[in-house]
Amino acid sequence: MTRPTLSPQRRRALQLLGVTAFHWALASRYAQAQSPAVPGPEQLRIGYQKSAVNLVILKQQGVLEKRFPGTRVSWLEFPAGPQLLEALSVGSLEFGLTGDSPPVFAQAAGKDLLYVGAEPPKPDSSALLVLKDSPLRTLADLKGRRIAVQKGSSAHYLLVKAVERAGLQWADIQPVYLAPADARAAFERKSVDAWAIWDPFYAATELAIQPRVLATGRDLASSNNSFYLAARPFVQAHPQVLRVLFDELSRADRLAQEARKDAIKLIADFSGLDAGVVSLFIQRRPASPVDVLGPATVADQQRVADAFFKLGLIPKPVNVADIVWRPAARS
Repeated sequence: MTRPTLSPQRRRALQLLGVTAFHWALASRYAQAQSPAVPGPEQLRIGYQKSAVNLVILKQQGVLEKRFPGTRVSWLEFPAGPQLLEALSVGSLEFGLTGDSPPVFAQAAGKDLLYVGAEPPKPDSSALLVLKDSPLRTLADLKGRRIAVQKGSSAHYLLVKAVERAGLQWADIQPVYLAPADARAAFERKSVDAWAIWDPFYAATELAIQPRVLATGRDLASSNNSFYLAARPFVQAHPQVLRVLFDELSRADRLAQEARKDAIKLIADFSGLDAGVVSLFIQRRPASPVDVLGPATVADQQRVADAFFKLGLIPKPVNVADIVWRPAARS
């Protein structure tokens, strides 16, 4: 029996219907535990990346717009953490999420911002990649090689750890500082020998061209922490807003864990990434509730800062604890 052929318009309509159904599934879960509206700031500009699962869910479900009905909420996407924190430091954002290295570079450059929250480590979500036919087999083989990396990103610290583990000096490699999209192009045309990268770019490349993994963050004892940062004036004026943000981000994470298929569909639809890519990078992502930084996380981040200073990659030593928000206890 011949199956009827669907027109492109009909096929697209069915796809949209499926996407809408997934959105309704998540929305219904939110509706079952709807939190009350609360006073908020006049505006709240949030910086995010494609990998920011909790933020993407909040954005797509309009959660913050409901919690802060009197607030003008804006969402701005960035390719990596350094660009996001530059926007934060010049007053174009109030709040955003990055990996471990961008705040270190920002603090060393005198940017006025605060660590306000953190997610648990994601050591499996970053990797040092080579092509399948590359002659590089061990970390020691990196000597003299060109390695693509976004300067000041979490992958920058991953590369620092890889060089250290190999017993090499930083001067033994040739870092090529490129944003993720440019780095992938250089990697595929063999203009660089290796690439230090994080999810979802890692997952997308893994599925598309099947590179070899020389090392992951777990292999290199790199925690790959994720941090929420905010502008100091915003934190001082609206500390209660941060608590609401953390509660909603943690709720979004529970939904991502409990309704995994729905979350994958939502993120894929929003980001334009293939659902297989989203599924892979979410598999590597542990449960990620959000809370203020504890002593162990601050100490871990201080090790990141010390490593960059030791190599002369930041101009001065920084004390991470100096820009960690310490909220008053909840009443």
